[in-house]
Amino acid sequence: MAAYKAHVLALGHQPPSVYKFCLDAGFTEDEFYQHFGSFEGLERVIWREFIDQTISRLQADNSFNNFNTRERVLAFYFTLLETLRPERSLVLLYLNGVKRLEVTPAFLRSFRESFDAFFTTLLAEGKQRGDVATRPYLEKQYPRLFWLHLGFILTFWKQDDSAGFERTDAAVEKSVNLAFDLIGTGALDSALDFGKFLYQQHKF
Repeated sequence: MAAYKAHVLALGHQPPSVYKFCLDAGFTEDEFYQHFGSFEGLERVIWREFIDQTISRLQADNSFNNFNTRERVLAFYFTLLETLRPERSLVLLYLNGVKRLEVTPAFLRSFRESFDAFFTTLLAEGKQRGDVATRPYLEKQYPRLFWLHLGFILTFWKQDDSAGFERTDAAVEKSVNLAFDLIGTGALDSALDFGKFLYQQHKF
């Protein structure tokens, strides 16, 4: 995986073949195929590890269990961005080829499976605690809506050139506050605040 990442970062595209990749990296095709069936399969594992590492870090944090649902979602996004930051160049290389996440790209399929499972459980627990409103028909779409929300956050982060990605941190907090007001009550104030924030970003 490290050799594959290095190749993609250096050349900006997949190796021409598994044979050529293995020859350059110093191992055999058989060794490659013991772990991955294709480059696409390897890419899915790379991205699945990003979210699996994020969830593992959250579950290892004792304070996470004491958070309400809004705080848990905030913690997820902030932790995911911390996980992605050391590999930002690689992440951007993939994201630059994706306009929207409505149609899940192949490299994100396993990532999305973990994301959907995590958010389905998180929101169900939030509903039991009263953090998430019960809305027949609509609540089944909550995980999908948060997937689109993640697409917004990644796009914002991709374009953010502020020190320490401070503007992305603000976007995460304001958009999560709005999201939870929309699935709860009191959406107006958060909508106005978030709209003002997005307007201000056009000045940079």
